[in-house]
Amino acid sequence: MIGPMNASLLNRITVEPGKCGGKPCIRGMRIRVSDILEMLGEGVSMEEILTDFPDLEREDILASLQFAARRSDIVRLAA
Repeated sequence: MIGPMNASLLNRITVEPGKCGGKPCIRGMRIRVSDILEMLGEGVSMEEILTDFPDLEREDILASLQFAARRSDIVRLAA
């Protein structure tokens, strides 16, 4: 179930054909969701990411995680 908070988080993820190769980005900036996820996976803390990227907000990182969770929950049918 998508609550109002989750829906508004996902609105932070944008895809523009001419920007970053059409990859999902944060609020139209050239910061890709995959970059955020990679940093988190390497153990970089949310606070460090926010310090290194002052234009980012905490909700942008949460949106990246929510986006990844939804993408990983795709049901595949096998023939």
